[in-house]
Amino acid sequence: EEEKEELFILLLNFVLVILNLFIITLSDLECDYISARSHFSKLNKWVIPELIGLTIVAVLMHVSLQWFLFLLNVQLLLEIYIS
Repeated sequence: EEEKEELFILLLNFVLVILNLFIITLSDLECDYISARSHFSKLNKWVIPELIGLTIVAVLMHVSLQWFLFLLNVQLLLEIYIS
């Protein structure tokens, strides 16, 4: 049980780091520090790892019976996968 929690925390931290990277590069784009082309080339390489991380976190929430958080993550994943 403790190993599941540690794995969950590790994956959640990974997803949060990637999301912070997205926010930083978006703010750079907004301030015109980088061009749109270089901005999207930086972000495109992190989309698949982020989706994999979010999917693993959702599965771990489902396995650990965290239903409310699981439903929130499923909603987020569906929105990302559909768009």
